[in-house]
Amino acid sequence: MCVQLRWFQSDMTVGVALAATGPGNQIDATVQLAREAAAAGLRSAWFGQTFGADSPQLAALVGREVPGLDVGTSAIPVFGRHPLLVSSQAQTAQAATHGRYHLGLALGTKLFTEAGFGIPYERPIARLREFLTALRQLTETGTADFHGELITAATPMPARVPGAEGGVPLLVAAMGPQALRVSGELADGILPYLAGPRALAEHIVPAVNAAAQAAGRPAPRIVALVHGVVTGDPDAARETATEQLAFYEQIPSYARVVELSGGKRAADVAVIGDERTVAAEVQRYRDAGATEVVFSGTDMAGEADRHRTWALLGELAG
Repeated sequence: MCVQLRWFQSDMTVGVALAATGPGNQIDATVQLAREAAAAGLRSAWFGQTFGADSPQLAALVGREVPGLDVGTSAIPVFGRHPLLVSSQAQTAQAATHGRYHLGLALGTKLFTEAGFGIPYERPIARLREFLTALRQLTETGTADFHGELITAATPMPARVPGAEGGVPLLVAAMGPQALRVSGELADGILPYLAGPRALAEHIVPAVNAAAQAAGRPAPRIVALVHGVVTGDPDAARETATEQLAFYEQIPSYARVVELSGGKRAADVAVIGDERTVAAEVQRYRDAGATEVVFSGTDMAGEADRHRTWALLGELAG
């Protein structure tokens, strides 16, 4: 379904988060989804990181198989990882995609860090600062000589991956004041999730822009991750979204940003409705400062509505 939306400002990237959930080969299924996304006109595909598929490797494979589509990780927790290893993953993905890979990092959660890795979730902001500092050295120069309180990263031999000489864009899934300050100072942008236009405009974008300006860095990218779908049955879709997003309500950072967005539950900030409704909401994100919008959960109302959603987003991507 093609909707004429001449009022929409399309000078920004629109992408989609991909998560193949069927019983078949996950890599094959993800590549197929990426091909569909590119054919629909979407500009980027993003991959989450849990305890399953390695997201930089998945992004590298997809970017290699689908030329022209930007690919990104959203996002790798800094706990349980080391800058040397993440740099190797990111540079490899960057070389494989000829400069189309974007690396997202996250603080992660206390639950997954301590239950999964068996390490204490302590001083996350300090760890993020040291991780970014060391990682920036590695991705930009191929060497590091960093000795912090929490992280040591040194290169007795070169760590450069030929083909990735342009570096790797570093983004952070930051929404709280301290994480935004560190991201503005040291990263290239942020990846806020479940942060509605009000939270972006009043809290998130001003904070990260101010930090970047104070550090003498360019204005950061604001890649807003939005849970949403185009559908003719918004009530059923919102009920599904309520179930899918309930987990995030237990995490203080997400609960806070939902409240700042004017919602009570995470599903309150989901973008659900017909083409005109969804397009208007995407424009609100742009007006709030988003430089890029990435939709997740587009399969919540079934395959037909996923295709309908991607068709609209491809049109909005220009």
